[in-house]
Amino acid sequence: MNITGHGDYLIKLTRFGVLNAFLVREDDGFTLVDAIIAGSGAAIIEAAAQQGAEIKRIALTHAHVDHVGAVDEIKAALPDVTILASARDARFLRDDPSVDPNEPQIKLRGAYTQIKSDVDRELADGDQVASLRVVKSPGHTPGHIAFLDTRDNSLIAGDAFQTQGGIAVAGTIRLLFPLPAFGTWHRPLSIESAEGLHRLKPDRLAVGHGPVLEHPQAAMAQAIEVARRQTGLT
Repeated sequence: MNITGHGDYLIKLTRFGVLNAFLVREDDGFTLVDAIIAGSGAAIIEAAAQQGAEIKRIALTHAHVDHVGAVDEIKAALPDVTILASARDARFLRDDPSVDPNEPQIKLRGAYTQIKSDVDRELADGDQVASLRVVKSPGHTPGHIAFLDTRDNSLIAGDAFQTQGGIAVAGTIRLLFPLPAFGTWHRPLSIESAEGLHRLKPDRLAVGHGPVLEHPQAAMAQAIEVARRQTGLT
C-alpha cells in the first residue's frame, strides 16, 4: 500500500499503482472514502493506524467492485464503523441491478458487487459527512457521488474523473488506462456531472484512479471539452 499526504486532511492510499482510496482526517478519526478491492482491508486499517487514527466511517462514491471490495473486511475488523453510500447505489450493494423508469434505459456497465454489511446511512446531494459535502455526480453509475471537503476545497471525485493515463471525464477512453471508460454507464450524464464538479472550483482533485491534482480547474475544463467533442455535444 502506497501512502501519500495531500494538504492537512487528505491521505491517498494506492494499491497496485492504480487503485485509490482516501483517508480524510476528522476530529474523531478518519473517514475512509472508498475501499479498493477485496483483500485490501487489513492494509487500509494498518495505513490508518500508521497515520495516527482509526477509521470511523466508510463513505462510498459508487458501487463498483474496485471501490467497495474491502468494505466487509473493514467492518468485520472494526464493527463500530458506519457505512454510507448514495441511496441509488446502495441498491446495487443489496444486489438490485435494476434501472429506474426515469433513468436512461441503458444496460449497466462495470463490475457491481453485493456487500454483506448494511449501509447505515443513505446519502443525497448536499448531505454532510463530517467535513465532506455530498455532491451528486451520476453517469459512471446511476448513483455516483463525489465529496467536497469544505475546509480546504479538496474534491474526492471517485470515477467521475480519472487522472491515470491523463485526466479524463468518465467515459473518455485513455489508452494507457481504459477501464473507467469501459465501466461508465451513461456518457452524456457523466459529462454533465463533470461540468457540475468543475463549477465547484476545487483546489485539489482526488480520484479513484491516478494521481491527485493540485489546482485542477484548467485540466478539468480541458477534459470536459474533449469529452463533449468526442460525444458530439460541442
